[in-house]
Parts: sequence; C-alpha cells; structure tokens
Amino acid sequence: MKSTVNLDPIDLRVLELLQQDASLSNQALAQRAHVSPATALRRVRRLVDEGVIERRVALLSADRLGAGLTALVEITLDRQGAEHLDAFEALAVAAPEVQQCWRVAPGPDFVLVLQVPDMPAYQGLVQRLFTQHANVRNVKAFFSVKRAKFDPRIALPGRP
Repeated sequence: MKSTVNLDPIDLRVLELLQQDASLSNQALAQRAHVSPATALRRVRRLVDEGVIERRVALLSADRLGAGLTALVEITLDRQGAEHLDAFEALAVAAPEVQQCWRVAPGPDFVLVLQVPDMPAYQGLVQRLFTQHANVRNVKAFFSVKRAKFDPRIALPGRP
C-alpha cells in the first residue's frame, strides 16, 4: 500500500476545487484557491507527480448516451488461487462495460459495476464474462432502479 502524502490547506483547497470542476483553467483555479497562477500550477503538477491526482475525466450521462442499465454483480470463483483471481480480474477489467472491478472479502471474490444499454447487452456480457469462464461458480446481479447518489469525490481532511 502506498503511503499518504502530506497536504497543506492550499493543497486541500486545490483538490476540493478540482473535484468539483476539473475543467477549471489554471487562472480560474488560482483565483478560487486564493493563490497565484504559478502557485496553482506548481501545486497541481506536484499533486499529479505524487499520484494524488490520478487523472481528470468528464462524467457522462449514461441515460443520455443510451447505456442506462446499471448492474452491480457479485462473482464467486470455484478456485481462488492468485493465478485464478488474476485471470478473472484481467478478463473483467478488459471489458469496457465494466466500470469498476473490486476484489472483496469476505463473501464473493469480486464485485463489478456494469453499465450497459439494456438487458440483451447485459446478457451478452454475462455470456462473455461469466458463462464461458469455466472458473465462475456463482453470479448474483442487482439492477439499479434508481440512482439516489453518485459522487466520485473523496472527502478531504478538514473539509465539510
């Protein structure tokens, strides 16, 4: 596990602002963080270099793009040796429909978050990932009927 990074109040403010809107220009970021543009740029570069900021992305509307079926799926494998877990994980993360792949314990071996257009697309993915994979013993799927909250932000120390 990687060690944590020491963050001062300016770093925390910059991170909070970027979590709210990663498209901010450096000038706008500096203004809102109450620092100079050079300081803002230097802070962001350091936070990227230290791996605190992994990447900046746009969050898209699955509904508006025709991928409105979300499934949370528990997967249990027959054999849990490292090579078997690694093989299934590689298969899962390679599928673009898999938004998240978590190895978990206790209980199932994996929990996946899937985003697909509809039930036939889900069934096709099930066939490719779970049915044809000889080591999958059990699949338990939950289908979202309503998304009450989705927020990828991380709660930062000293922030409400």
